[in-house]
Amino acid sequence: MTSAVVVGSGPNGLAAAIRLAQEGIEVTVLEAADRPGGGTRTSELTLPGLLHDDCAAFHPTGVVSPFLSTLGLDRYGLRWAWPEIDLVHPLDDGRAGVLSREMDLTLASLGADARSWQRLFGPLARGLDDLLEDVLRPVAHRPRHPLLLARFGLRALLPATTIARRWDDEPAKALFLGAAAHAFGRLDTPLSGSVGLMLTAAGHRAGWPVAVGGSQAIAAAMTALLAGLGGTVKTGVRVTGLDQLRDLDGREPDFVLLDVAPDAVVRIAGERLPGRVRRAFERYRFGPAAYKVDFAIEGDVPWTNADARRAGTLHLGGSAAEVVAAEAATVRGALAERPFVLVGQQYLADPSRSAGSANPLWAYAHVPHGYTGDATEHVVRQIERFAPGFRDRVLATHVRGPVELASYNANYVGGDISAGANTARQIALRPRTTLHPYATGIPGVFLCSSATPPGGGVHGMGGFNAAEAALRSR
Repeated sequence: MTSAVVVGSGPNGLAAAIRLAQEGIEVTVLEAADRPGGGTRTSELTLPGLLHDDCAAFHPTGVVSPFLSTLGLDRYGLRWAWPEIDLVHPLDDGRAGVLSREMDLTLASLGADARSWQRLFGPLARGLDDLLEDVLRPVAHRPRHPLLLARFGLRALLPATTIARRWDDEPAKALFLGAAAHAFGRLDTPLSGSVGLMLTAAGHRAGWPVAVGGSQAIAAAMTALLAGLGGTVKTGVRVTGLDQLRDLDGREPDFVLLDVAPDAVVRIAGERLPGRVRRAFERYRFGPAAYKVDFAIEGDVPWTNADARRAGTLHLGGSAAEVVAAEAATVRGALAERPFVLVGQQYLADPSRSAGSANPLWAYAHVPHGYTGDATEHVVRQIERFAPGFRDRVLATHVRGPVELASYNANYVGGDISAGANTARQIALRPRTTLHPYATGIPGVFLCSSATPPGGGVHGMGGFNAAEAALRSR
């Protein structure tokens, strides 16, 4: 019987395992941590009973993933929940840009820019399902929807700052650039607008939902599905070399799929890795880091803006120019005085995460790669800026800086939760310049992490695409 070992149980590793198991392959997933899930784990980080997502929290691409959406994960307990408003970007003057599944709600927040916003994102949202069939695959493939892909691609090539010039007022400019900032990179370089276009279109098409019970529910459902297909997940197993994957009879698995960062491939594959691939993986660049702060709060956050009190996600970056400057600073290795901060109020959509009047608040700031300082006060000040009196509601705090994030998940090198810098080159050609981005040059061994196309996000498409490459190699 054909056998496969998947190293790493993040969404991509589990997606790869499921796809192989669907073809009757005997699959074993090995995970170094004591729980599967990678970035989709949930823990009681502050007070008993409060559920905090350890990393991934909102899933605009997960709910519309071309692979995950076909798996029937609801049969294994996965339920999505939506807040009243998906995303709010508050401004100092009390206004805010609003991203909603209901386009009219967004347009009402954008004033004179509403018509231009609708002209751009209306067609993208309506065609998103078809578009994702092409965008979430390797760059070198035969498009299924070439005209739609071409229209998107022409815009996606532009810097985010160039796209933002189509709007005149701050709510629209800041709302878009805040979405683009999820790329953790400069916003004035080619292709930097691609992430903002995709996340905004996904927000209008399907919202930014959360998983009921925490993001761990995604991993739990995928693990249960894999078990039903005959696959197994073993935790507490750290893989340090390919020889470790031999079975009791000394046979290697037919396939090995690595849900790891490129530097880990070099360590695991050792001398078996071809020199050109090794050099490419050693040159692979990692980007700015996250500095994560989880709060237990009494009641709700006292946001000045009324829409912010109903939003599942908030982008705290101030004006468009301020967001651009803060992201540029992190790339240069400097911590901005007012860094870009994401805040999650998942409990508004999923009250099961709370305990009595205490609620969990999820947040992280963008900081330089490998940052070792304390940015907690920077996060608190950004929240206080738009919610005066927030400090008085904090009951407990839990902090994970870049060093702790890398310890939590080895793929987060230097605290880079995107598993690679989103430069123009690495957006288009990650992890190396090749027509076969999942291949390692070792027969039967493939890379399937977020360091492969289509990059970060809980969509499982890196794992699915790598599994397809493995199946074609047969």
